[in-house]
Amino acid sequence: MNRILARLLVGAAILVLPTNGSALAAATPAIAPVIMHATEASELESFAAKEVRRYLYLRTGQLLPLKVNGNARGAWSGAVFVARKDHALAAGLPLSDESRAVLARLAPQEFWLKTVRTGTRPLLLLTGGDDPATLHAAYRFAEVLGVRFYLHGDVLPDELAELKLPVLDEKSTPLFALRGLQPFHDFPEGPDWWNTDDYAAILAQMPKLRLNFLALHTYPEAGPCAEPTVWIGPADEIGAHGRVQHSYPASYMNTLRGNWGYAPKKTAEYAFRGADLFERDDFGAGVMSGEMPEPKTPEGANAVFNRTGEMLHDAFTLAHRLGVKTCVGTETPLTVPRAVQERLRAAGKNPADPAVLRELYAGIFQRAAAAYPLDYYWFWTPEGWTWEGTKDEQVKRTLDDLAAALAAHDEVKAPFALATCGWVLGPQQDRALFDKVLPENVAVSCINRQVGNTPVDRGFNEVHGRGKWAIPWLEDDPGLTLPQLWVGRMRRDAADARRYGCDGLLGIHWRTRILAPNAAALAQAAWKQDAWNPDAVAPIETPREDGAVGGTVAAFPNNSITGTDEAPVYQTVRYSLSAYRLRLPNGHYTVTLKFCEPHYAAAGKRVFQVALQGQRVIERLDIFERAGQNRALDLTWTNVAVQNGWLDIDFTPIIEFPSIAGIIVRGGVTRKINCGGPAYQDYEADKLGGTPGEAFPSVADFYRDWAAHEFGAQVGTAASDIFGKLDCKLPRPADWVDGPGGIRPDPRPWHEVKPQFAFVGQFAALRPQVRGAGNLARFDYWLANFRYLRAMGEVNCTWARFNTALAAAKAAGNPDAQRQAARETVLPVRRELVRQTGEVFNQLFATVSTTGELGTVMNWEQHNLPGLLTQPGEELAKLLGEALPADAQPATAYHGPTRVILPTTRTSVAAGEPLHLKVIVLAEKPPHAGALHWRSLGEGAFASIPLQHIVRGVYAVELPSWATNADFEYYVEVADAGGNSTRFPATAPTLNQTVVTLPVVQSP
Repeated sequence: MNRILARLLVGAAILVLPTNGSALAAATPAIAPVIMHATEASELESFAAKEVRRYLYLRTGQLLPLKVNGNARGAWSGAVFVARKDHALAAGLPLSDESRAVLARLAPQEFWLKTVRTGTRPLLLLTGGDDPATLHAAYRFAEVLGVRFYLHGDVLPDELAELKLPVLDEKSTPLFALRGLQPFHDFPEGPDWWNTDDYAAILAQMPKLRLNFLALHTYPEAGPCAEPTVWIGPADEIGAHGRVQHSYPASYMNTLRGNWGYAPKKTAEYAFRGADLFERDDFGAGVMSGEMPEPKTPEGANAVFNRTGEMLHDAFTLAHRLGVKTCVGTETPLTVPRAVQERLRAAGKNPADPAVLRELYAGIFQRAAAAYPLDYYWFWTPEGWTWEGTKDEQVKRTLDDLAAALAAHDEVKAPFALATCGWVLGPQQDRALFDKVLPENVAVSCINRQVGNTPVDRGFNEVHGRGKWAIPWLEDDPGLTLPQLWVGRMRRDAADARRYGCDGLLGIHWRTRILAPNAAALAQAAWKQDAWNPDAVAPIETPREDGAVGGTVAAFPNNSITGTDEAPVYQTVRYSLSAYRLRLPNGHYTVTLKFCEPHYAAAGKRVFQVALQGQRVIERLDIFERAGQNRALDLTWTNVAVQNGWLDIDFTPIIEFPSIAGIIVRGGVTRKINCGGPAYQDYEADKLGGTPGEAFPSVADFYRDWAAHEFGAQVGTAASDIFGKLDCKLPRPADWVDGPGGIRPDPRPWHEVKPQFAFVGQFAALRPQVRGAGNLARFDYWLANFRYLRAMGEVNCTWARFNTALAAAKAAGNPDAQRQAARETVLPVRRELVRQTGEVFNQLFATVSTTGELGTVMNWEQHNLPGLLTQPGEELAKLLGEALPADAQPATAYHGPTRVILPTTRTSVAAGEPLHLKVIVLAEKPPHAGALHWRSLGEGAFASIPLQHIVRGVYAVELPSWATNADFEYYVEVADAGGNSTRFPATAPTLNQTVVTLPVVQSP
């Protein structure tokens, strides 16, 4: 029975589906059906029909005929009819009165998959209340066939299925009207490195996930750099089609721009052959070409804005064609760029004048409307409101700014709506403030606080009568170099958003493939929560775990702590946490909380509240203000009652992150915890990572389905158990260190840390059981990510050993003694560190498959390596009095299997649009030959086009416009000198990359 069920999950088109509370397993006879759409079908209806044909072909190997039906009453037998509800109602379908009533009641965004009995061969109707919903019905049908969709692409079973249409009766209604993504600019892992094709590829995946909203944020000048997503200036500086005639320096992240902890560096200088992944030394988005790190001339600044406008025009136009709404915006109060201020003053205008501010907003709105199709413009509250607190005068500035924007919006009659967003829903004085002061047609939204560790803001519950959008974090930037599994957190946040009456649910993110489970879980939760959240009103309760709730651990072993004889307790802290939950026998206890400020050297930098058993005991704790830096501060409460077996210690941030060094609880039992650190004397070791949240729904059902489709039935169950246990609990050997995803020395010996990565070996042990080229390629992707994570943990421990040895060598006395110590004690550890860092890169290179993972390579090269290897290596060489030997320096050669990487893979193009592919070949030696092989979808022999070498390991190839007038499929093949071939995708030439064409629409 288990084998049969496994095949139903991944290998067949006959599935057991829950429909209206029952399960249907019947199927039609194995006679090839016909795919139909109405004669008057809209663009999206006909595209949906083509998508049905694509996925039936990919699952069965049979390319079915696609026909237009014009009310052919006798032609329904064995057909798959794809139609919007009005076209379905007019088509003369043999529907019962009950079915016609259901069809007539379909609302916009609702869709229905319905099998209609028509003699011996039933009809399958895929219909929606509007065009996008009809497309969603087609993609839901593909899921029934065993296909799974993610931001980076599709996942298809390796084995073909028998062509039998399942019997269906499935009606779906979204829980949120707006469901989408908020890709965040500022780091190379995210949309800073996207080009038009990247936007197009991700936008094409959004309807497959039943998402319908894409929103972008724009950083202001000096925050750290102006970004070209939104242009700021008066209307008289705008030319035709939104092209700007005057602007200011703006940029997206590139390899020559140094900020957020990234040092400028040419890719040619990358270690471990990482340079092979990049075709330019100044690498970044195409809109920045020739203007990196940022424009130096007025003409260059204009070019960056105009190229960005063209890119977003093409992207947003495609979004609208696919039923996806779009949004851009700036931070409030508006930061007026210096160059704009100078031009205003030269014209006799004061940039601080409210009338001038209104004029600028009018220009912003008119340019945005002219440059790209837009549904919303949103205003982001200052980032400092979440870390630093908010003063009344700051709130007033924001409200005045919004008033100017609202007036300008009305004045120019902008063709888009307005909204707020930001790091908080509203200021700490009143999180629901905007609901009280803004017109009801302005939606409000915010991302979750504390980089997503804090749940959806409860202030949403106080907002009524307007749009309100919750934005959980699909990943957090402190861990941007790490795999992050947050399915449980996505479900919790989606349930909270539903409970608070939100009508929008978005996910903020940078990367795509590595967070595929998170994005899929959030997208699913926007439609259905029954299995894990049967009552959306009541809080979700799951068993508590003893220990910290959220937070990150940090060690300061070199800090000299005063005011205590237990200095090691105060040299480690847990910060950015929400709570500690400690399991204790019922009774009364004395609770001592031990604090220390190891980082800040001034008051007002870290302020938070503390509650015991739900009662606030500290209204405003500023550790530095109370004790100074590196001085113990112990606060004690007596007679604290435990009545339910748990002691709850809650922390609420006011400014920046709460932090705690230790806990002592004395009563019927005694517990002492070294927060953020290892066991010390009679103190317990703090659990690494801590529980990121304590009210997470079950994730077992999600990972069972995900793993079965990702890796195949043979290992699906075992793999899902591993991922389920890791969800929200992966080790985090990286954190925010002068920027995202930074590493720091770990003073613990590796043998103590290594057991936390036992799951890596457990997962690797499943590999021999994986069957199928696609399953194996996906398995190896996740295995490389896990091995990469473990290698990072080991590097951190070795780095601490190296620092200790280097400090001892420097203190050895005269130069001869220093030289001897450096050679005998430091150099051997340096060799270990270099070798282990090489392993980090080997595993990282094995994961590179998208632009986001290329960005992770930059992060390591320009953010982590300078402090890990470059600067320490220079210090060691100085002590030695000579250059480091080759085995103590980063390698310049790649040692690994040949990889063919297409960082951008589109699944649809406009008919007649040339398909441009960038192909990266990572190999020990340059390939002997490479080619793109293509043919019309499912028909004829493959034709070949040779790859054109650009530079290093980067190649390009173009499928010309005459070849893309119809749907097609392709694969890329590279051969080495020995005749061994490597292909993309791994399943080629049996299962290839497919592309479906959209009709050409003329630009206005």
